[in-house]
Amino acid sequence: MAVRRENFVQRRKSLGFSQESFAQAVGVDRSTVGRWENGETEPQPWHRHAISRELRVSAIQVDILIATTSANPGPLAVPKVASSTQPSHDDELEALDLARRVAASDVGNETLSRLEQVFDEMARQYPSSPPQDLLERVRKYFSYVAGLVDAKKTLAEHRRLLVVGGWFSLLGATLHIDLDQPDAATARLQTAMSLAQHAEHPEIQAWCYETDAWRVLTDGDYYRAVELSRMAQSLAPMGSSVEIQATAQEGRAYARLGQSKETYTAISRVHQLVSTMRFPDNPEHHFQYDPGKSVAYTATTLAWVGDPAAESYAREVITQLSPSNDISKWPRRVASANIDLALSLVVSGRLDEACNAAQGAILSGKIVPSNHWRALEVVRAVEARKTAEAKDLREAYEGMRPAIASPEQSQNRA
Repeated sequence: MAVRRENFVQRRKSLGFSQESFAQAVGVDRSTVGRWENGETEPQPWHRHAISRELRVSAIQVDILIATTSANPGPLAVPKVASSTQPSHDDELEALDLARRVAASDVGNETLSRLEQVFDEMARQYPSSPPQDLLERVRKYFSYVAGLVDAKKTLAEHRRLLVVGGWFSLLGATLHIDLDQPDAATARLQTAMSLAQHAEHPEIQAWCYETDAWRVLTDGDYYRAVELSRMAQSLAPMGSSVEIQATAQEGRAYARLGQSKETYTAISRVHQLVSTMRFPDNPEHHFQYDPGKSVAYTATTLAWVGDPAAESYAREVITQLSPSNDISKWPRRVASANIDLALSLVVSGRLDEACNAAQGAILSGKIVPSNHWRALEVVRAVEARKTAEAKDLREAYEGMRPAIASPEQSQNRA
């Protein structure tokens, strides 16, 4: 017998949400929220992050809210709105500002070094952090950097400030792309490019072109993606991470165009560049290429060009990076590799396996909005073959999509 989840209801009401407004905030129907609160169903894994965000509680406390009903309403340590279960980013900035104020310079080496360290930390968090959460930190720190632009400092300090501001803006653009917010992404890329040009920093400039290449590729403009990838390569320092990634991006664009010869040439160039590469100390850093990324990019590129060899590359990524059978703990790269695997299995006619791989990727909650179209390609492919599992896969896909798409999320192709 279903039992009402009173603590869940009270937490929603305490934050001023009606059932309808809460449903819109987390991307479901109002009736779904009603079923959660009446104890008829439980939120799916891909809904829990949004619930955590809107109710301002940790993931563990979401589980407690769901488990606690009117039949066992024991005390629940859910924080008040003014408190937080995570370290406050405002506290971080206050400490940083104090370090700046006690230094001899209005900016100073310590402030700049700590800003650079924070950026590297965020870039390492990128593969596993929800993009909206990371974007909030990027916004705060970029605003802090902007406030220091007019402060008294040396020319060397000014250039370092422009460079770190460029990196923050570039990471922000990447997150906006993930969230399917192309206009915001373009604005941040323009800012990053401007800062990089003033600082005479070709690496950031190259990353701006490479990142924009991915943005237009997700929008279906494959010829422009090739052009931007080549522009990135022309600016990139020789042997740098951005040179390799821009080359890989060019190969993916050619694969979408169905130009096999150019696709395989780009793959070969990437493998050649990576062959002499030292494995980086922080392979999870978004702006540091590593051999593992080469395997993942090859899997995607071969899957898009219709080469069955994509299967072995995708399985290698999954084997290396899957920490457990718990799909909620997958890094984002594993979810993408499962989509690549599914596409290659469709080509091989193994539709049951393809559905299982794609459904795992969807249910993991690690497919960012800008990549929903990739999952949809698998859904449509199995639907076209009229397999029995297609209905379940379609339902999983529809559950992943937001209930109401904003103008910035028009890329979710239904």
